[in-house]
Amino acid sequence: MKKMIMKHYFFLLMLLSLVAAMPATAQTEDPVKYLSAIYAPQQEMNKTYMAYVSAMAHSKRAKKIEKMRMQTLEGIEKCRYKTIDIPFYKGDNALRKSSLDYIQLCYKLFNDDYAHIVNMDEIAEQSFDEMQAYLLLQEKTEEKLQQASKNMSDAVDSFAAKYHVQLVEGQKDELSIKMAKAGEVNKYHNKVYLLFFKCNWQDGQLTNAFNKKKLTEIEQSRNALSAFANEGLAVLDTLKNLEGDPALAGACKNALQFYKKSAEEATQLADFLLKEEAFEKLQKSFEAKSAKDRTKEDVDAYNKAVGELNAAADKFNKTNTALNNGRNQVIQQWNETERSFVDAHMPHY
Repeated sequence: MKKMIMKHYFFLLMLLSLVAAMPATAQTEDPVKYLSAIYAPQQEMNKTYMAYVSAMAHSKRAKKIEKMRMQTLEGIEKCRYKTIDIPFYKGDNALRKSSLDYIQLCYKLFNDDYAHIVNMDEIAEQSFDEMQAYLLLQEKTEEKLQQASKNMSDAVDSFAAKYHVQLVEGQKDELSIKMAKAGEVNKYHNKVYLLFFKCNWQDGQLTNAFNKKKLTEIEQSRNALSAFANEGLAVLDTLKNLEGDPALAGACKNALQFYKKSAEEATQLADFLLKEEAFEKLQKSFEAKSAKDRTKEDVDAYNKAVGELNAAADKFNKTNTALNNGRNQVIQQWNETERSFVDAHMPHY
């Protein structure tokens, strides 16, 4: 007669009570108890690493929670030691080995991959390519965790089939649901965030070009910003909202519309630099003449140029102030919306 237990994708929570306070050697004759003995150490390990993944998603700065990563590694090591102490099941080491392989992979991910993420945290905002690589590494690392858990689940299936334990598909446990949800939220968030970040970063390049008064760089940055904004808006037009929540995409759309406007109005700001450059040449020529050598036409031309430059400067300042205010508003709106969106959709643990 087959023994029946509920199967969870990540953990056999319902079985833990069967093995409380029992030494591993006492569990080797009953396949149900053996399964529980294998999963018991993993329970605490998985809770620890899920807490880290959740904290990283909510903090957005891996460096701030580095202590939690080290605690996660300690939890994984404890799990490994406990699993090593579990004997073979009737001479069969397959499930135990699969568990140790899973634990070892978790250790590698948190010791190597997440350490790399922490290191990239410092440089991610330096360019779009760096940010894209940073977010992609996070996604790939989370996918590896999910695949490792699936491999462990497959090993349980094989063990159950071999020893006539019937696994009844039941409701997923809390952690497996949260892990899957976290992956879904991250992919959506990262896609929208990269649209925002690309334009925000390029807008910064445009500002730097203006500060240096480099007209060629201004034109290049302006064209790039306009293209990025239009591309992003096209993506948002076809992007399906996460769980019907339009907030994040809406904040991104507002920001991209502003950046598109910023690129358009940059031509007016550049015109002032051209007028300023022309005036400086005229002023240099005017001042090179002594007062007695200046003609009425020279004085009239100079005074006219001063008036035109002052008018252009006034227009420049008004346009620049409006753009700065608009920039601050869309960035503030984005930050607030992003924070509330992640808090609402990203699982806490």
